[in-house]
Amino acid sequence: MFQQKDAIVRLLRDDDPLTVSLVKQQLAESGREAIASLEDLLRIDDETVTRHVRDVLGQIDARAAAEAFTELCPVFPVHGDITNIEAANWLLARALLPGVDVRAHASQLAEWARELGDLREREDDPRARVERLAEFLGGQLEFRGNTDDYYNADNSLLPTVMESRLGIPISLTLVYMLVGARCGVTVEGINFPGHFLARHDGVLFDPFERGRIIGIPECRQILARQKLELQPNHLEAADAVAMLRRMLANLLYVSQNQGDMEQAAVISGWIRALERK
Repeated sequence: MFQQKDAIVRLLRDDDPLTVSLVKQQLAESGREAIASLEDLLRIDDETVTRHVRDVLGQIDARAAAEAFTELCPVFPVHGDITNIEAANWLLARALLPGVDVRAHASQLAEWARELGDLREREDDPRARVERLAEFLGGQLEFRGNTDDYYNADNSLLPTVMESRLGIPISLTLVYMLVGARCGVTVEGINFPGHFLARHDGVLFDPFERGRIIGIPECRQILARQKLELQPNHLEAADAVAMLRRMLANLLYVSQNQGDMEQAAVISGWIRALERK
């Protein structure tokens, strides 16, 4: 436990924001060795102290997660499955959202899947499965594209997407993938140029538009706006590395656009580490 426990408590209660900030910074720099002592401070019946201590614990966890994510990127499996992609996204969320409770969000995914039920038992037709999944996620839960604030980091991080029900094509596809997997069906991410899509058993759909099923003519229209012609590789499923790299590229763009060069440098390093020779 902290030898200067009483002094730390007094400093965390201080009315000067700068003093409190410096104390919290020093506590966070203590790293994992300080966790037990910080948790001891949580036993104090003081709302202010509790709030500050939780902030510090969140910062410590975020640093640990960032280090773990840095170690993961060079060995992240190219053909990893949905469990690899999910684990990487929880780790990324912990790194960029200090204090986030990823276990609570994982439990929420499981609860949604229980509400939806086993899609393979309930529906024989792939199109019907997609329609039921879209009706639940895009309709009942209102997961949809954030057209008003597209370039926002919250649109790319799984916990904030789950909370707001707003995202970009790839993060919304991830939600469909995770809930689908828990309901017995495989949803693939399609690395379509300019607009990430989803597919289940040959049925192509767009989570950005509440899971609307789309056809090849619409794919051609999307590409025409980019002065491209549809090629077979445009409809190939994205491997795990490609999907994670595209997610990070979106976050990199936001960081650079906001002028957060420190975070941009970290994310750039993660992207480089994911590159396969």
